[in-house]
Amino acid sequence: MNYEELLLQTALSDERYIVMTAENRALVRSMPQKLGNRFIDTGITEQTMIGMAAGLALRGRIPVVHALAPFLTMRAFEFIRTDVGIAHLPVKLSGFIPGFLSDGNGPTHQAIEDVSIMRTIPGMEVYCPADEDDLLRMMPFVWQSPEPAYVRINHKKGSYTHAPYDPGKAEIISRGDDITILVYGFLFEQALIAKSLLEEKGLSVGLINLRSLKPVDTDAIIQAANQSHLLVTLEDHLQTGGLYSIVAEILLQHKHRSRVFPLALTERWFRPGLLSEVLEYEGFTANAIAEKVMLQLQMI
Repeated sequence: MNYEELLLQTALSDERYIVMTAENRALVRSMPQKLGNRFIDTGITEQTMIGMAAGLALRGRIPVVHALAPFLTMRAFEFIRTDVGIAHLPVKLSGFIPGFLSDGNGPTHQAIEDVSIMRTIPGMEVYCPADEDDLLRMMPFVWQSPEPAYVRINHKKGSYTHAPYDPGKAEIISRGDDITILVYGFLFEQALIAKSLLEEKGLSVGLINLRSLKPVDTDAIIQAANQSHLLVTLEDHLQTGGLYSIVAEILLQHKHRSRVFPLALTERWFRPGLLSEVLEYEGFTANAIAEKVMLQLQMI
């Protein structure tokens, strides 16, 4: 089963679901023929789509809307904040090609601040699946929740079989005394390989898949901070407002002192290219991650 099949199955079993897009049908190509008037393509009009979705939600519908992540979260931000957020409506926002998944696109098409701006909206949930398996485990809970939600859609195949999704809880892959890598979304695969590389050097390495960033699993982060000498936050997002900021906020709120090493984009957009080239150039391959973490450990 893939994302489209899961969404179609959900929509056919419950007439409240409306599938919408702003001329981005990559994830929902077969929907028009199968859902009829419960599929709506507004064209390249993300703001209009969100306004319509809010109106439908006020009438008891559950709109699942699709657009490129940068345009969904930024072009339509005011409409999401005002129409969906203030009214607290169960509109489900599916952001396509977020972060490095927008590999060949320049800055205008890069969503590397989406987590930051979406989590500022009161009541808005934020989800970041690690891969297709994680996505399929999470989406039923996201769609069934009465809350508005933003999802960094990631339908890439991964090598890891994930645990069932427990709403609001992180997936603990391993615990480590030396290091714990905190990661979400696409970079999970690189983190998994980096974990093995670091373990080959004799280190005790924890890995946590923070599949939900809002609500975030505070207990998992505090436990990792208590156990590990170093926390590493890994994300294909600007450092400001993303996972590094989330972890810093949690540690400060709990008066907890811990060493945190951020691996994120700082004050720049990434250089476009093939996905493998982006990871190599920006220093987010598993090898580069492991090397940077080793250097950081040596400085402690």
